[in-house]
Amino acid sequence: MVFSSKIFLFYFLPVVLAGYYLIRRNRKLSNLFLTVMSLLFYAWGEPTFVLVMLLSIVLNWLFGLWVDKVCADRRKARVAMTLMVVYNLGMLGVFKYLTFLLTNVRSWFGLQFPVPEIALPIGISFFTFQAMSYVIDVYRGDGKVQKNLISVCLYISFFPQLIAGPIVRYQTVAEEITDRRENLPDFTMGCQRFMVGFCKKLILANNLGLLVDTAFALQSSQLSVVSAWIAACAYLMQVYYDFSGYSDMAIGLGRMFGFHFLENFNFPFISKSVSEFWRRWHISLGSWFRDYFYFPLGGSRVKSKARLLFNMFMLWFCTGFWHGAAWTYVLWGVGFFIMQAIERFTGLGKWMEKRGALGVFYAMLMVVTVTVMIRAENLSVAWTFYGSMFGVNGASFWDATAGVFLKEYGVFLAASVICGLPVVDWMRNRLHIPDGALRIVGGVCLAALMVVALSYVAVDNYNPFIYFNF
Repeated sequence: MVFSSKIFLFYFLPVVLAGYYLIRRNRKLSNLFLTVMSLLFYAWGEPTFVLVMLLSIVLNWLFGLWVDKVCADRRKARVAMTLMVVYNLGMLGVFKYLTFLLTNVRSWFGLQFPVPEIALPIGISFFTFQAMSYVIDVYRGDGKVQKNLISVCLYISFFPQLIAGPIVRYQTVAEEITDRRENLPDFTMGCQRFMVGFCKKLILANNLGLLVDTAFALQSSQLSVVSAWIAACAYLMQVYYDFSGYSDMAIGLGRMFGFHFLENFNFPFISKSVSEFWRRWHISLGSWFRDYFYFPLGGSRVKSKARLLFNMFMLWFCTGFWHGAAWTYVLWGVGFFIMQAIERFTGLGKWMEKRGALGVFYAMLMVVTVTVMIRAENLSVAWTFYGSMFGVNGASFWDATAGVFLKEYGVFLAASVICGLPVVDWMRNRLHIPDGALRIVGGVCLAALMVVALSYVAVDNYNPFIYFNF
């Protein structure tokens, strides 16, 4: 079930809201209700894999109890933590990476053996990392152990952020699980935020996706330099509006039920360096890898440059591999490692961050170029597409396809650029437009866009969620 489907919008969500607010004063009962409905939400599309998620929840709840019980004995606590990490990464490895690894072993060594086709449970990367963060925080003393299984189950399976994040830390919502306060301002704000994300997804991401799919379905020799760059830029914006739209909807839904999730994006298209881009993009994942992987390796405080490079390489190699079991994802992560290593050791990043528009152009050029890697089906397709982008495979500078792209999708491309900028802040601070006027105009525009977005749902149009694959 996805947020932009008819079944969610017109049946599931109204039923859950109505049922929840009828019993919300009984916190134990309302939490149980949300847990059951969240499991139903997941089971709707993944009836078998809901058992995998439930096993993960129960075992990580037990790991949390175990770690808390033996926390005074660091040796026993480390044993518990080791088993927790082995279990979680082992489960993730089997479902997400085993087929990829066996395929490569068979190819490298010329062996002949069957490779199992293992279906990937939706959202496994997200709920696994979320479960691990809970146990790690208990081990570190950064969060209190939760003895109530339903509370842990609600934390991990809560349907707004279950499938594609944002990755929520337990301590962020621990108090709200047992003692939240629903109110009309929060509910209204949640509805508005959900509508913003819904419009991002249905109007911008989906239409940009049509352009991108058309471009990558063509032979790269049929693309000119301009048409290839249009498609590459469109793909970055498609990913952004797909995922930030989902995050907006998740944050909005959380608000409707009294939960306050942290922001996951902060206008990444105004970044002036690649490093700044990643401080603004997928914030919950970046902070997870920083706190639970990069810092334990030594982070940036190591004495030697060689060790720092190693830490940075491992961080970005694993970030790429987390996103997908394919060499394109690995090289995507390595590409960001190379760029940020150059920025760090040459001072290019800090220099660009002081250069305004030049810095933005540089950052977007680098990010667009690397992001093509994860849209290509394989490395061969990626290299050929890069050939068209940089005109090294005989591609012309301009062709009819570029004209068609601009004619058919120009409005969506322009709107995507504008909506990715802090326009409201600019209107408030530079044009001094009163907040009241901005709210009225914004509300009218949002209502009109919502009607357009709902029309896409009504006709069962193109509606994938990219991050469901991660």
